[in-house]
Amino acid sequence: RIGEGSSVRDGGRFGRPFALQHRCDHQQRDEIPRLKSQDFTQRAVGPLVILQLSPYRGQIEPATDAALVKLKDLEHGGLGAGQIASGHGPLNRLLQSGNGFAHTSREHSGAGAGRIAAKFEVALGHNWSPIMSTSDSDIQAIDRLLAAEPRNLRALILKADHLAAAGDARSASSYYLAAVNSAPPLSDLPPDLNAELRRAQQICERYAAHYRAYITERLAAKGFNDAKSSRRFAQSLDIALGKKKIFVQEPRYFYFSGLPQIQYYEREQFPWLDAVEHATADIRKELLEILKEPDAFAPYVQGYANRPRKDEAGMLNNPAWSAFYLWKNGEPVAQNAARCPKTLQALAGAPLARVASRSPSILFSLMRPGAHIPPHNGLINTRLICHLPLIVPGRCDFRVGNEVRQWVEGKAWAFDDTIEHEAWNTTDQTRVILLFDIWRPELTEEERALVVAMFEAIDAYSGKTPEWSI
Repeated sequence: RIGEGSSVRDGGRFGRPFALQHRCDHQQRDEIPRLKSQDFTQRAVGPLVILQLSPYRGQIEPATDAALVKLKDLEHGGLGAGQIASGHGPLNRLLQSGNGFAHTSREHSGAGAGRIAAKFEVALGHNWSPIMSTSDSDIQAIDRLLAAEPRNLRALILKADHLAAAGDARSASSYYLAAVNSAPPLSDLPPDLNAELRRAQQICERYAAHYRAYITERLAAKGFNDAKSSRRFAQSLDIALGKKKIFVQEPRYFYFSGLPQIQYYEREQFPWLDAVEHATADIRKELLEILKEPDAFAPYVQGYANRPRKDEAGMLNNPAWSAFYLWKNGEPVAQNAARCPKTLQALAGAPLARVASRSPSILFSLMRPGAHIPPHNGLINTRLICHLPLIVPGRCDFRVGNEVRQWVEGKAWAFDDTIEHEAWNTTDQTRVILLFDIWRPELTEEERALVVAMFEAIDAYSGKTPEWSI
């Protein structure tokens, strides 16, 4: 309950509830008069549920037949005339339970014509039942409240419950979803509202599941098979049904316009990968010799002495993700490359992205047991990253955008690393892959030459070797 003297957000004090015959013109929002207790006990039908002063001159005018404070002349930026909740419907009785409050919203104060001056929050109490019946006046009151405060969580859920009871599931789902999307973290809500938001979430999930089942059944009758039909359509369908999010290219350094948004490329687009996969055993043999030396691998993410230190989500100088480079930033690491001749021979037919002092990089990428590489994006979208799994001790997951795959030894893939991606090694053993970058197949020879020339100009301007990483 709100007691006499309770603080009002943005200043002021609550007084005792107004008697129904009492009318007060407020000169300022901080001037809420205090009434004698006998005035309330002798004449009031019920506690004042909503007590709100506009930043402008306004009135609160009692009445006996409204479910909520009725708003008038909101387009003028003031609270205007109001009516106290005092009817006899279920919603009114709950509103009169004394578990309610309203507060001024600074975001609207002084906004001028066309702005709503008051932001209402209605607390309905712990005894509210989502299956209660609502009268026409109750629904009208909820609609008026939502007109003034479209994101009022309780009103959204009440409206959704009413529509659901009336059999309009589609409209009800839109209000439940609006409540879920508008809500702050559940931990920030009072217990009763927390429970109602969880209920709304569950209802949204049930509606969504029913809708997905209906659509997929109809598509299956037309011959759609998720495993065999067009991968692009299946991806689009998952997005349309809310099962997946949309991810796009977000390079950290350079964006080449007009390229398709593809997470994993179809293996058939790269016939030269056959030779790489066929050499898996020879490449793994060279890797195993290197693994005999504990210090051969260095942390993949390393800082630069002349740049601000960044934590890089815990990966900076972290050996959990380590690398052994055969080529780095467009130049061979001679001593390492000499130890892996068959690996480099297997890549002879690959369209490596050759940009002086920048690419390609060819390396063995190692994830230690339990490691997680957090979500991140690559530098430029004119290249793709290729993986050839060499040591996969169990389930090790790799996500690109909204698709998660598992590495399989000897099975290569190419992906766009400027789309957010992350990796997990949930096993108790080390996972190692061969990693290298190639030109994106959509780029013409002219476009590749122009990209090279642009980076040459950038490097010539700085006069320094670029700080680069794959």
